[in-house]
Amino acid sequence: MKNNPLLCDTESGVCEMPSAPDESAHGPVQPGNKPLKVLYFTDPICSTCWGIEPQLRKLKLEYGQLVDLEYRMGGLLPDWSYNSGGISKPADVASHWDEVSRHYQMPIVGDVWLEDPLHSSYPPSVAFKAAQMQDEHKAIAFLRRIREMVFLEKKNITRWEHLADAARDAGLDVGIFERNCQTDAVALFDADLQLAAQWGVRGFPTLLIFNWGDEYEKVYGFKPYEVFEAAIAKMHPGAPKSWYSKNWQDLFGKYPTLTTKEFAGLTGQSFENSENQLRILHRQGLLQAWVTPNGTLWKFATS
Repeated sequence: MKNNPLLCDTESGVCEMPSAPDESAHGPVQPGNKPLKVLYFTDPICSTCWGIEPQLRKLKLEYGQLVDLEYRMGGLLPDWSYNSGGISKPADVASHWDEVSRHYQMPIVGDVWLEDPLHSSYPPSVAFKAAQMQDEHKAIAFLRRIREMVFLEKKNITRWEHLADAARDAGLDVGIFERNCQTDAVALFDADLQLAAQWGVRGFPTLLIFNWGDEYEKVYGFKPYEVFEAAIAKMHPGAPKSWYSKNWQDLFGKYPTLTTKEFAGLTGQSFENSENQLRILHRQGLLQAWVTPNGTLWKFATS
């Protein structure tokens, strides 16, 4: 069954590449300004990477003062030339994404693979590198936006019009973004692929957590939040947590869009209690809801 990286294994929590890369030589990792540096190898259309957004967002709030989190693109789907066994064409991904959505309690709609399927994950990956060239924080907002487009809005994010819209939403200069997509960002994406191969990254998500002593811990695939915490504690014993406000307004001020699962993880509530609170805020006109058959995305209501 496991010949296509889009067939993400919900038991292992990994979207795995069809062949293992050469692990003969590790690539260089420059130390950051903080005690820990994390290389996060991901892909815009990796459904398991979408599944760990609740863990990553909490990690940033509790350990952001200790961790430089560096996003790297891994190249999940070069094309459809090697596919067999379980997923052999784009339409086969649709039902699988519905299954993954239920497993992670994160809204995913697979219909993009029926209505306007992507031929590759490389164009949005190059686009992310172009966004990084302008501003790291805006690039992360851009990545979030294109993921919302493909997972919830059924938009083919290899198309320029969607990438340009996402760039505008993230506050990027679209003219510069377009030029970088066509030039330097291609080489930066290739460098990410080479780094992933050198570190033996064979699937996504993969997080490599380094300390200043050149030691590292790997977190591979979908894992509970406690596993991410334990990896940080191993690399930085006694790592202190930062306090953050769990007030709904403060959380939406930090993260403009939240799924129910993300809100539950950040507030420490159950999924059901979080859903009830968010629905009440929606009925009061305080939140907007993007409702899908597999879950809801929430954001501040606009006046």
